[in-house]
Amino acid sequence: MARLFGTDGVRGLANGLLTAELALQLAQAAAVVLGHERAANGTRPRAVVARDPRASGEFIAAAVEAGLSSSGIDVYDAGVLPTPAAAYLIADLNADFGVMISASHNPAPDNGIKFFARGGQKLPDEVEDAIEAQLGKEPSRPVGGDVGRIQRFSDAEDRYIVHLLGTLPHRLEGLKVVLDCAHGAASGCSPQVFASAGAEVVVIGAEPDGLNINDGVGSTHLGQLKESVIKHGADFGIAHDGDADRCLAVDHEGNEVDGDQIMAILALALKASGKLKDDVLVATVMSNLGLKIALRDAGITLRETAVGDRYVLEAMRDGGFSLGGEQSGHVIFSDYATTGDGVLTGLQIAAQVAGTGRTLQDLARAMTKLPQLMINVKGVDKSRAATDEGVAAAVAAAELELGDTGRVLLRPSGTEALVRVMVEAADMETATRICTELAGVVEDRLAIPRELAL
Repeated sequence: MARLFGTDGVRGLANGLLTAELALQLAQAAAVVLGHERAANGTRPRAVVARDPRASGEFIAAAVEAGLSSSGIDVYDAGVLPTPAAAYLIADLNADFGVMISASHNPAPDNGIKFFARGGQKLPDEVEDAIEAQLGKEPSRPVGGDVGRIQRFSDAEDRYIVHLLGTLPHRLEGLKVVLDCAHGAASGCSPQVFASAGAEVVVIGAEPDGLNINDGVGSTHLGQLKESVIKHGADFGIAHDGDADRCLAVDHEGNEVDGDQIMAILALALKASGKLKDDVLVATVMSNLGLKIALRDAGITLRETAVGDRYVLEAMRDGGFSLGGEQSGHVIFSDYATTGDGVLTGLQIAAQVAGTGRTLQDLARAMTKLPQLMINVKGVDKSRAATDEGVAAAVAAAELELGDTGRVLLRPSGTEALVRVMVEAADMETATRICTELAGVVEDRLAIPRELAL
C-alpha cells in the first residue's frame, strides 16, 4: 500500500482522496500521536487549526476539528490564514501541534492536510508514519469534561501581522508595490502588512470566493502581475501562492525575479550585516548554477539538498543556518519562521529596495542565471537511472564538455515513470543540444520492454 503522506502532508482531490471521513480519522490519529505527552501529564493538549479559502476547506476543517476535540484536544480555530502564519501561531501560543488545510499552489478542487509539531516545526517522516499507523485503531474517546473545546482564535491574523512588522529593519515609505495574493490565504494580511509598513499598495488577486484560488493569478501565473506593475508604475510586484508560503517577484519593467535571485539578494544582504550564519545558504540541487557562482564570488557557501523544502529545513536545522529556500520561491528565514513565508520574504525584498535605494532589477543582477533546459523522459525504468553504465558514461562526457560553465542533473520522478534530464550551460544552444542528446540516451538505455509496459 502506498504511503498516505507525501512530501508535504496528505494532498489530493477533495471528496476524492481527501474525504471528510479521512480528515476526521487523520485528526483522531494525530491527537493520539501528537497529543500524548501533555495528555499523559493530565493536561488537555491544544492545537491550532487554519485553512486557505478553498470551499472544501470548510468541511475538511470541520471534520478535523471534530476529530481533534472528540479526542480530547482543545482547538483554536484560526480561520483563513497563510501556512506560515499557522506555524508561527503554534509556537506563539505554545500549542502542542497544529493543522493547516491547504493544497498550496494546486487548483481549487484539490486540498490537503498538513500537521505541524510543537514550535511550528514540520513533522519528520517517522512521526507521519506513526500517525498513518494509528489510522484504523481505536481513537481516544474521552467523555464529559474531558472532551476538547473549540474556540475562535480571534486575534490570530493580528498576532501574525505584528510579528511580520517586527522583522523589518526600517519602514517602506516611498515604495509602490503591487501584491498578487492568488485569491488565497494572504488576501487579507499581505496588503495590510505592506500598508502598515508604509508602502503604497496596489492589490490584485485578493477576492477569494472559494473556487478561484490560484486561477490565472499568483506565483504560478505572473502575467497579470507583470501587466499591473507596468500599468501602475510600481517599483516592483510580489506574487504569493494559495497558502502564501511562496514568493516570486517582478521588477519595475515586468521582468521575473525567481527564488534563486531572491535568495542571492537576501544572502548578500544578510552577509553584509553579519547575520548569515557561517556564511552559508541552503538550497536544493535544482537551483541555477548562477546562484552558486554568485555566492562563491561573494564568499558564501551553497549547501545543496534534495528537492523539497522539507530537506532544506532539515539541513538548516542540522547546521543552525539562517537562510535557505528553493527556486520556486519557498524562502526560509530561520530567525523569524519555521517554514517558507511568502509575505515575510516579500517584506525583506522591499526592505532591501528601500534601504539601498537600488531598484529590484539592479539588486537581482547579483547573480546571472545560466540558460537551463529540462526534458522529462517518460516511459522509462527510473530505478536504473543511477546505475546504468551507458547513462553514466553519457553524463560524464557531458560534464567534461561543460566544465565549470554548466552542469547536468538526472532526477527520477517521485510519482511517475519518468526521468528528468536537466542541463545548464553558458548558452541555450549548448544546453539544448546536450540535454536533447542525454534525453535520447536515457530513453534508449532505460526503455521499459514492451511486454512489461503493457
